[in-house]
Order: sequence, then C-alpha cells, then structure tokens
Amino acid sequence: MPALLRRTLLTALVVGLVSNAHGFGSAMTMTEAGLQAREAGDLATAAALLERAARGGNRLGQFHYAMMILDGQAEQAEPRAGWRWLRRASAAGLPEAQFEFARLYDEGQGVRQSHAVAAEWYRRAASQGHADAQFRLAMLQLHGTGIAADPHAAIRWLHAAASAGRRDAKQALAQIYSAGFVIEADPHAAALWKARASDEAAVRRE
Repeated sequence: MPALLRRTLLTALVVGLVSNAHGFGSAMTMTEAGLQAREAGDLATAAALLERAARGGNRLGQFHYAMMILDGQAEQAEPRAGWRWLRRASAAGLPEAQFEFARLYDEGQGVRQSHAVAAEWYRRAASQGHADAQFRLAMLQLHGTGIAADPHAAIRWLHAAASAGRRDAKQALAQIYSAGFVIEADPHAAALWKARASDEAAVRRE
C-alpha cells in the first residue's frame, strides 16, 4: 500500500476514534489517537491531539507532546513549552518523562547544565525501575559529577540497571570488580559480569 494512502487511512481511523468517544474523547483516548497519528506520519494531527490530551491532564500525553516539541515535530509559540510540559509529566510521576527531563539538565539541552538537578530526576525515575536512569545516576554518583560522590550507591544502581539488561552497566560492574574500586576485587564476579555483557552483545549481533 502506498505510504500516502496508508497515512490517509490511519489518520481517518484516528479521527474516527476521537469522534466516537464521549465528549470527543477522554484524555487517554486523545493520547492513544495522537500516538497513532504520529506513527502514521501525520504530525499536525498528532500534535493537536496530544496537546488536547496534555491540557486534559494526561501525563502520557504531556510527555509525548513535550517530546514532539523538543524534537521539532510540533510548533509552539512559547519558547519553553517543551520544557514546561515535560516538567508537568515528570512531576506527575511518569518515569520516562523524569528520565528525559533529567537528561535535559545532564546534557544542558535548552537549559543551563546542572548535574545536581539531573541527579534528582534520575533518582526519581530510577526508583521506579527505569534502567537508563539507574545507569546515568550511577555514573554521576560514581564520579561525583556535580554531586557528592557515592560509589556504594552507584554500585547498587549499576546492579539494578544490569539486572534490567543494560549492557554498559554490566561492563561497568566487570571493571569495578576487576579493579577493586571501592569494593574488594573479585575476579570471579568480574568474569561473570564480563561474560554476561559479552553474551548480550552476541545476542544483539544475531
């Protein structure tokens, strides 16, 4: 099916979903429809629906609308609109939003770089099981980047991230156990984590 026809049909489906919902759709319906429109490549419809969901208080809608703005896929007259919507979704407890909000400050994207602010939001996302946040928080704590170094806490977060499948966390643990950094050197544990990282790399190549 030609891409243009597929996009038209998907957009029609999205509009139908919204129109058939009570009161032109709940905030969740708006979010789901907006995500479908975005996947179909209809960015204008996606942005309009996700904005309505965001204004309706749906934190997932707030997050995806913010990311569209920050990625340049949705126009906004307000310069800090992307930051504002991402902040709302983060404050509402969405771990994906908390991670992205932290990353803005970690990397200084559109804001003044602050590893302390980044660490706080990484911590909130990490506490909800967000593996990427766990790894990034561990790196800040391990090296004391912008915050007080806390190697023992860093190792705990690395274990959590590694258990969730983060290969770079497994590699970091292998190096820590091999070098005896902070904790006593453990060649067996180092070899174990190195093997687990290698196994994951092999699976990815397949």
